[in-house]
Amino acid sequence: MGYLDIITILLFCIGIISTGLVFAKRGKNMKSFFAAGGAVPWPISGLSLFMGFFSAGTFVVWGSIAYSLGWVSVTIQWTMSIAGFVVGLLIAPRWHRTGVLTVAEYINKRLGRGVQKTYTYLFLLISLFTTGSFLYPVAKIVEVSTGLPLNACILLLGGACILYVSVGGLWAVVVTDVLQFAILTTAVLLVLPLAFERVDGVMNFVKSAPDNFFNLFNGEYTLGFIIAFGIYNAIFLGGNWAYVQRYTSVKTQKDARKVGFLFGALYCISPVLWMLPPMIYRMVNGGLVGLESEGAYLLMCKEVLPAGLLGMMLGGMIFATASSLNATLNISSGVFTNDIFKRIFPNTVDKALMKVARFSTIGFGLLAITVALLIPLMGGIVNVVISVAALTGVPLYLPVIWSLFSKRQTGKSVLITTLASLFVNAFFKFVMPLVWNCSLSRADEMILGVSFPVLCLIVFELLNMRNPAIIKQSEDYREEERLMNEAKQAENDSERSNADSDNNFSVKVIRIGLIAAGALVCLLGLITATDKIIVISAGVLLMAIGFLIGRKRNYNHS
Repeated sequence: MGYLDIITILLFCIGIISTGLVFAKRGKNMKSFFAAGGAVPWPISGLSLFMGFFSAGTFVVWGSIAYSLGWVSVTIQWTMSIAGFVVGLLIAPRWHRTGVLTVAEYINKRLGRGVQKTYTYLFLLISLFTTGSFLYPVAKIVEVSTGLPLNACILLLGGACILYVSVGGLWAVVVTDVLQFAILTTAVLLVLPLAFERVDGVMNFVKSAPDNFFNLFNGEYTLGFIIAFGIYNAIFLGGNWAYVQRYTSVKTQKDARKVGFLFGALYCISPVLWMLPPMIYRMVNGGLVGLESEGAYLLMCKEVLPAGLLGMMLGGMIFATASSLNATLNISSGVFTNDIFKRIFPNTVDKALMKVARFSTIGFGLLAITVALLIPLMGGIVNVVISVAALTGVPLYLPVIWSLFSKRQTGKSVLITTLASLFVNAFFKFVMPLVWNCSLSRADEMILGVSFPVLCLIVFELLNMRNPAIIKQSEDYREEERLMNEAKQAENDSERSNADSDNNFSVKVIRIGLIAAGALVCLLGLITATDKIIVISAGVLLMAIGFLIGRKRNYNHS
């Protein structure tokens, strides 16, 4: 990687971090810091959800599978598209109707304070592993491209993310997500035709591919795994506390539904664009083994991108992949501040709470860095991401989602389902291989992780079917929820001018960011020795989108 690439990366780093820092004065209270005032425009929230979800190592985790097994990596991610439409249709508007700031707040009101405490500690514990798994792929990308030590990359990138999330709050996260989406999409569209050119065209790529490379299912990723993983994705997308923020921080239930639909639409197309480069690299270099395949995407980029453009791709991927880390840091800090600290010290004023929020963001960031440093000792990122998903995703999130719709679930039934499912999954994952020297396949592991919680909840539905006290308790909560929504609507109407100001400011920041990024791409196109027209056209497109957004006044009323 040359000096021009390094300069490009530094410019992107400065731009993204600066964008986050300009929101330092926007986080004046808990609602503005953790929910962006409850009035984020749905396209911005939808793009932020998309960036936060896919960037949990897409280029490293699924890129590794794409290099090794081919098209099944696209099949796996298409389940996420279906999940987006399911969540948009059913779950997102239901979350918005609760009127809460965090999922923990909902659990407290619907299921009881004791249950809320247990779920809060479980979420914070598990989020340390998921946040670390978000940071590791970013560092891996930088390591492959620059040759810097992996641990040094983890420390540097973790520190950068902690800086602007702790200062800017949710507005910093969602606005930088939109800029990252535009930059990364431009970079991906640039690398794809150059990658095909490297292997002499699409037809030669298809002819040279290994057997079964274009099968919908391949290796351990069977039909059973795909179905179970699709169900898991719908539950994870609909129940993860960081993603629920995206449904509750928009104005209306209709907007919350649009957030899910936008996510689903983007995931119809994006996996194909993302997975083809590492698949093509298999034709260029078929000798990657073990954890080496985690770098297939970046190695393809290094193979075809001219000076400067590799830096653009790397800069886009770094901060796009860091998006999940940022979102999880923000919600973890929100849960700690709103649902632990504030309950212990209920009379704390907003100014003091904001200090707690920022310092807790730093604390969770440091813990995430520690976990990321340990991932190579856990078998690599693919093993960590999929195993954590199978073990914890459905047990932690499904029971709470189920309670949104059912009158027959109680705090006791929900908590028993979660704890029993975690115990059963851990037994089959860790105890059975150690004692009996046998283990579940990846498909069976995922199927067990999905099916056992569902069976538990169905049993409780049947047991509580004729219990009038439980149904009465649920109906009382629904009435309280209705009254709270009316009060929230009145509060939102009184704060509309502040929300309008925040929205207009965020759009202005996005506009400036897109124009600046487009100008940088055009400059790179003028400098590069090859493919000038393609690169300059991409830069002009970015600038045009920026100018178009700037012309749209009163964005939040659209």
